[in-house]
Amino acid sequence: MEEFRRRVVAGEEITNPSPEILRALASHEEQVTVYGSVNYITLVRNRSAKFTYIVEDGVRLGVDQQGISRQRALELVDQVHAYLKRKSVIRLDRQMGTHPDFRLHCRLYITAEYARIPLQWRLMLFEPENPDKEPDLMSIYVPEWPERIIFCHPEAGVTYILGTDYFGECKKSFLRMAMYVVKKQGWLGLHAGSKALRVRDRDGQLKEVGFILFGLSGTGKTTLTMHDHGLTGEEGVAIRQDDVVMMDGRGYCYGTENGFYIKTEGLDESQLVLYRAATAPGAIFENVKVLEDGRILFDDTGLTSNGRGVILRRDVLNTDYRIDLDKAHRLIFITRRNTIIPPVARLTAEQAAAYFMLGESIETSAGDPTRAGQSKREVGTNPFIIGPEEEEGNRLLEILRANPDMECYLLNTGSVGAGPGFPGEKITIAVSTHILREIARDSITWQTDPDWGYQVPLQVPGVDLDRYNPVTYYSPEVYRQLVEELRRERRQWLAKYRGLKPEIVAAIEPPGN
Repeated sequence: MEEFRRRVVAGEEITNPSPEILRALASHEEQVTVYGSVNYITLVRNRSAKFTYIVEDGVRLGVDQQGISRQRALELVDQVHAYLKRKSVIRLDRQMGTHPDFRLHCRLYITAEYARIPLQWRLMLFEPENPDKEPDLMSIYVPEWPERIIFCHPEAGVTYILGTDYFGECKKSFLRMAMYVVKKQGWLGLHAGSKALRVRDRDGQLKEVGFILFGLSGTGKTTLTMHDHGLTGEEGVAIRQDDVVMMDGRGYCYGTENGFYIKTEGLDESQLVLYRAATAPGAIFENVKVLEDGRILFDDTGLTSNGRGVILRRDVLNTDYRIDLDKAHRLIFITRRNTIIPPVARLTAEQAAAYFMLGESIETSAGDPTRAGQSKREVGTNPFIIGPEEEEGNRLLEILRANPDMECYLLNTGSVGAGPGFPGEKITIAVSTHILREIARDSITWQTDPDWGYQVPLQVPGVDLDRYNPVTYYSPEVYRQLVEELRRERRQWLAKYRGLKPEIVAAIEPPGN
């Protein structure tokens, strides 16, 4: 492992520069906005999943992961370290997490001409107690490398990022490794937002309900995580995290980051919390359209539909000093489908583990236009898992069974009833945030769905459920066909994970089977 985790010897090392120095080093690339924030245009504008590998050295790979041989990885390591001896390199040390039981010292090395990347990463994490101690995790980043390839050695706690200048690779490299660290402790690293809702329940008692929200890109995870749900006065919201939390066996969720990394497509004044933070002077953007006079056009996707921004925690309404969640009382699996998935369904522990493993949505035109509308799945909605994916689903089931106060829900943010000539009845942000508030208040009454066995709402205060009943939009024959097609897809997906507990696989079958 030491061959991978060797000390970087650079032609010049710029050690832990201030934000002012980093911005000066990146000034040749910056566009200044009317708000005083900055924007950078990159060559690569999304994450390079197809070029990402796990070193085959002491780690079992999952079926959805790509391996690279130890020999090939070491050849690249040797070449990278020889190259860096001639380069000016920035070293930046940060801390992930604030809890005594979860703090990781992270160190980034990157060639100095790409100072915009550590400038952004510095905002995402915290000041380390001792920056000169040996880091727990390390990433070595050479954006100008002629070959695009990212490879992680989990046991060494090091990632090499080569041939891409997309900031997300830096951020995710540390989160990927951190999730592997906690996995070895028996915890779960979850690609999910977290928040607490303080509400009066149906008995009038004021209580705090912890939520974690899973969702693939484009499903509305960030929007729902950042929303205030219309709560005022003694009721309210506390936003904890937007991207990754680490959950132990009690359901305690340790936060990881200080900043928020948002998608900017479609951002406008109607999204009060996000828009306010995105128009603050401390924000840093990538690949967002900025006019010569500094105006930002968040709705212009000419550069990419994956425009991004790092926003400061202090600029986000309803945040405080805490990043941890004392208990994940409610787990929300967000999906975006357009046909027969209801706006919300309540799940058993086994069903929750199954929908965690399915991690499903539909492809959008922003992701892959050639597959728009087709099913898209990612275990745990988390493309950063290391090791057999079924271990994650099995562990989640164990945690849910040990914590009966943790309830799980499937939330559809798409539409209901889509068919030829009809896009479906849209489930709006207002409806979804309203439903989450009523889940916290425990005010929804439920009935069992005869096809899937989960519970669907019989009554939600303030929501006209007749508009969102999928059965009413299709003939019985078409509805049955849609159910069986979806079940077939789900069976095929879960069959890939040979070590998955049989009760999780059975959870998608018709009730009584």
